[in-house]
Amino acid sequence: MPIQQNILLLQLEIIFYIYSMSIEKASKINKLLLNAYPGKLYFSSWLKENGYSDQLLKKYRNSGWLSALSKGVMYRTGDKLLAYPALSCYNTQLEKNFHIAAHSALELNGFNHYVPMGKPVLMVGHPKQQLLPDWMKKDVFDKVLKFFSTETFLKPQLSTVNVDGVDLLVVLPEQAFLECLLLAPKQYAYMDLYYIMEQMTTLRPEILQDLLEHTDNIKVKRMFLYMAEKAGHYWFDLFNVTKIDTGTAKHQLVENGVYVPKYKITVPKELYEYE
Repeated sequence: MPIQQNILLLQLEIIFYIYSMSIEKASKINKLLLNAYPGKLYFSSWLKENGYSDQLLKKYRNSGWLSALSKGVMYRTGDKLLAYPALSCYNTQLEKNFHIAAHSALELNGFNHYVPMGKPVLMVGHPKQQLLPDWMKKDVFDKVLKFFSTETFLKPQLSTVNVDGVDLLVVLPEQAFLECLLLAPKQYAYMDLYYIMEQMTTLRPEILQDLLEHTDNIKVKRMFLYMAEKAGHYWFDLFNVTKIDTGTAKHQLVENGVYVPKYKITVPKELYEYE
């Protein structure tokens, strides 16, 4: 009889252990999903650091709770893949510095001239040492992701902005416009950028001064100063231009344009004649 009792107790302990483990696993997935928001991504390295084993993650995928976007990248099954949450999760979980840049950053700050056609484009800047992961190259998000990397801005100006409930790294509008000039005329037309420049009455001259002093692209600096002066913004007169190196050589930014002696650049005729 005592042997039978011991066997029964052992069986009960095994049942209790299995039950408790099931409860623990259930609470883990509940915690994961309850803390989710639309479009949230989960990176396996981050999940492991927070107590989710490879075996457990495989079970979640097999059970249909999580789906794989790419190797080591998952999302809640049924969620729409959204660009903003994807970038936010990548930065916060893996300590990256991918940021909203150029025209996309200007849009978030209320400066816009373009009327988007079709799927909106999201310009994303990133440090050169942080390479593009494969999952970012997939055309599965609500926006078309376009990337660029530059070391032109020696003192990048970034801020954290909450957009649609997630925190994003966004370049300040002062740097965003300079990035647009860096990408022109291939990505943006100079005339379109000037229409945006006309709206930029609230730019901060101290931030612009710092950026222009620590930007090594001569063409960008000359075109920015030309546009700012042409637009007649008050903050243009607050620059200390003697501290801004604009070089000495002539630069032809476009073909068949008009040469501006003061800035030693050739600009589009349409821009030069625009009143």
